[in-house]
Amino acid sequence: MLFMGMMNLDGPQDYGRLSDEKLLLKVAEGDQEAFSQLYQNTDRSMYSFILSIVKNPPDAEEIMQEAYLKIWTSAAGYKSQGKPLAWMFTIARNLCYMKFREQKHDSDITIDDLTGEESGEVCPQIEQAADRMVLMSALQILKEEERQIVLLHVTAGLKHREIAASLQIPLATALSKYNRAMKKLENYLKE
Repeated sequence: MLFMGMMNLDGPQDYGRLSDEKLLLKVAEGDQEAFSQLYQNTDRSMYSFILSIVKNPPDAEEIMQEAYLKIWTSAAGYKSQGKPLAWMFTIARNLCYMKFREQKHDSDITIDDLTGEESGEVCPQIEQAADRMVLMSALQILKEEERQIVLLHVTAGLKHREIAASLQIPLATALSKYNRAMKKLENYLKE
């Protein structure tokens, strides 16, 4: 019986107890269960981080898929530093910037193409997104790092020390930028 327990030490049911660092090292070995657990541990943070950069949910979802594919294929190149989320954020940030470059090249799309104004129709998603637009507009007044800190804290539920570690900034800086950003948002929304 003792032998059976030892056999399952690294079984799928125990992956939830492994750190993201250890999971990423197992992903580098091709372990799909470890990848699944890493995804479950980090998907909200990754999505919030990506959304804070691209500010477009469909683009954020697409980039997130690409990021996890890149993480799967590049895990063997990860150098163990105790900060796998920071490494994953770097991959996501690079993919976001690639998306911006692609969009810049595809800039021949007109506003009428996006809104459907020539046909007199207004896209129903635009009508339903009034609150989202107000929020997105409010987030526009923030600097990129402030926006990332706010979204990682509010939507991903990360603690300030986790955000500081992920963005590789001091905890005091993360806290002050968060507080400054929240005051900016409060003032903007009052107007």
